[in-house]
Amino acid sequence: MPNTFKNFIYTALILLQLFLVSSSDIGFYQSNPLLILLLIVSLYSMAKLLAKLTTIENQYTIVKPIIPSLFAFMLVLTWESIIKGYAVSPVLMPAPSNIFDAFINNIPMLWADFKQTYLKAVLAGYVIGCFSGFIVAQWAVKSKLLRDGLIPLGNFMSAIPIVGIAPIMVMWFGFDWQSKAAVIVIMTFFPMFINTLTGLQSTDALHKDLMHTYAAKKSQIFFKNQLPHALPFIFNALKLNSALALIGAIVAEFFGTPIVGMGFRISTEVGRMNMDLVWATIVVAGIAGSLSYGALALLERSLLFWHPSYRGGRSS
Repeated sequence: MPNTFKNFIYTALILLQLFLVSSSDIGFYQSNPLLILLLIVSLYSMAKLLAKLTTIENQYTIVKPIIPSLFAFMLVLTWESIIKGYAVSPVLMPAPSNIFDAFINNIPMLWADFKQTYLKAVLAGYVIGCFSGFIVAQWAVKSKLLRDGLIPLGNFMSAIPIVGIAPIMVMWFGFDWQSKAAVIVIMTFFPMFINTLTGLQSTDALHKDLMHTYAAKKSQIFFKNQLPHALPFIFNALKLNSALALIGAIVAEFFGTPIVGMGFRISTEVGRMNMDLVWATIVVAGIAGSLSYGALALLERSLLFWHPSYRGGRSS
């Protein structure tokens, strides 16, 4: 059978499953159990299509974003099929279509929550925590006392759960976004400190000797030798902290916040059994975290084009 015809059959089966889910009544798998075979066949068809796309992704750049998009589409379609086909209670797990409706119908509320949690608490805490960790790491490179004192403290702080820090910060800084930013500062400081310190200490001895041979100034040694070597470590911390900051802010809002914020929305709507809106808020958080990580990854690629990992990736 020619590949083109096979691909047409695979696509038709997937579209048939999509039509079945969109046009059938709730509980259609319970009334006709054999329909589950169509879902299984459509999953097999998508796997075959994705396998074919992976063989040509290096030839066509447009294929790379298509692969995860199709994978996510099939995941959502399977989710919708199971929930709707077996009439699963929305309290246990809402269908993606219900989550989408909750998202569209509550955009002003979700936007207000996003501004409170992300644009205020997350950004402020992230910038302060990462910047202070970077500055202190520069001091620690020159001070063994500072290194020996802060590294064990970092290990100790990383073992403290957020639920232990958040109530204290709320008592110190109040119920508004400042207390959540303080939690984020504590969570992001030490990852940035440890990674930056490791990167600054990874400078090759031959490079140091060469800089001294040219009588380079301290600022020249830092910007032309130490900082380029430390950048991969710094970006690792930045990407790690982008996730930690959002998690810390949402969890901290469980312990006290104005009547706005993603953490407040999740805890409140769970109590009301309004799981559609809970999942819509989770989607907003996931999109914000993904965009933050993606922006940092693009910035890293643009600044570290000279690094062997990126040069090797382009040449392969």
